[in-house]
Amino acid sequence: MCLGLVLAVVLLSACQSSGREPLGSRSPATPSASVSATPSRASGRVWPGPDNTGVPDGVRLRPSDSLVVSEKGAVIDGLDVTGYITVEADDVTIRNTRVRGQQDWWGILQREGRTGLTVEDSEIFGNGKVRTQFGILNQGKLITVRRVDVHTISNGILTQQGLVEDSYVHDPKYYAGDHTDMIMSTGPPAPGTELVIRGNTVINTLDQTGAIALFQDFGVSRDVTVQGNLLAGGGWSLYAGAGAKGRSSNIKVIGNVFSRRVWPKGGFAGPVSYWDKNGSGNRWDGNTWENGGTVPPG
Repeated sequence: MCLGLVLAVVLLSACQSSGREPLGSRSPATPSASVSATPSRASGRVWPGPDNTGVPDGVRLRPSDSLVVSEKGAVIDGLDVTGYITVEADDVTIRNTRVRGQQDWWGILQREGRTGLTVEDSEIFGNGKVRTQFGILNQGKLITVRRVDVHTISNGILTQQGLVEDSYVHDPKYYAGDHTDMIMSTGPPAPGTELVIRGNTVINTLDQTGAIALFQDFGVSRDVTVQGNLLAGGGWSLYAGAGAKGRSSNIKVIGNVFSRRVWPKGGFAGPVSYWDKNGSGNRWDGNTWENGGTVPPG
């Protein structure tokens, strides 16, 4: 099956299983303001933003075409890649690297059957003309994403398991028919693993779909921790894991800050949807608005 058809199936399944309305060719609404330009200070703390994510100042980058990495334990360091990086080996590290997506696929992909990819201190973005469908797409097992700046893409990071922390995922680019999410899972993590989304700035400047989205496209959501993130925008800033395939479990949403600086309600429709209040092990605690006040789970 070609990649384009695979992605179309993913998006159609997402609409059917989570209740998202197919968008067709409508254009998104224009936000009243954008939090993405200066997100670094909110609620008395410094958040990930343009000054503390991406390629560090002073790092000299070497130009490169697209890469396919097939050596276990390989380290990709200090490149300015025009195209994509496809990882077909275990325990690969990508750091201090800029990826300029140029096609309808991904910036960085870990293939199915592979594990241990680390992406840190890097920037991934599309050119704003041709859709880059994903900034980082994990089809494999474990992945770590740390201090990464992802923007100008249709979907920021898609993974079912691993760790996404201290990163800045923001400012998607809309193309007709898109459902747009900044950090997304589409099913349960692999056995013996979990998904942790911690300490990120996650901003969807569109009116759909989510900033963080836990969907049941390919199974019941479980074993996810969403903790200490700054969230804004999308239709709902957080899709919290409920769905038609079953009751979610061990979903922990703790200490996140929801901002109204993109939409007055946080997301275009509100801060959170699809929360299973009776799911085993589910926990909603300490989630607040940026300027004070508790955010309830529904």
